[in-house]
Amino acid sequence: MPNILIADDEEMIRELVQVTLSRDPLLEIRTATNGREALEAARLLRPDLLILDVRMPGMNGLEVCRTLRDENGAGFILMLTAMGQASDVQAGKTAGADDYFIKPFSPADLLKRVYEVLESAA
Repeated sequence: MPNILIADDEEMIRELVQVTLSRDPLLEIRTATNGREALEAARLLRPDLLILDVRMPGMNGLEVCRTLRDENGAGFILMLTAMGQASDVQAGKTAGADDYFIKPFSPADLLKRVYEVLESAA
């Protein structure tokens, strides 16, 4: 069963992503509310997919991503953020993100991307 970790400090976004993905009973979904919590959860769970916001308190998503990549501690990392400038996307990729999804987003498009990621990892 693929496991997914959603890390976003915005409760509404976190719940939207969680509800969207939880429609599939074959996905195991966990959440984190800030960067430090995301890092600890990723270290413990070793998720197949980490959906990671960039701007979070304590430790931002870029730091989480960079740390996990240095530790080989995560599968696919998808940044989900409102920061959509080309330089932001490049910063995410440089930190080790595999993909970049910009808010606002269509839940259906996100779900489609999640399935693509999980199928390619299988």
